[in-house]
Amino acid sequence: QVQLVESGGGLVQPGGSLRLSCAASVSIFTINTMAWYRQAPGKERELVAAITSGGRIIYADSVKGRFTLSRDNAKNTVYLQMNSLVPEDTATYYCYTKYYGMDYWGKGTLVTVSS
Repeated sequence: QVQLVESGGGLVQPGGSLRLSCAASVSIFTINTMAWYRQAPGKERELVAAITSGGRIIYADSVKGRFTLSRDNAKNTVYLQMNSLVPEDTATYYCYTKYYGMDYWGKGTLVTVSS
């Protein structure tokens, strides 16, 4: 059983920044992939970024150059640094991992980009 707890969401103006955190209840050292997804109202959940245990990172085209994903194995935490935010980034952001073949999701943290 894995618990994922997101934090760091909030209201930010266009062009601003936020850093999301996802703390896992287990050691992430051996977890192959951890990822951030987001779901905007009325839209399907989409992958934002993912990182493997080997450090390989992929980003959605819509966030490349603006978002940075990182992991701190010592703290069992992954981070999503979000810069140059635009209203289209407004969504609930979810942390995800697969652990021993099972999918785990956090409860999400809301990011609202608005002036």
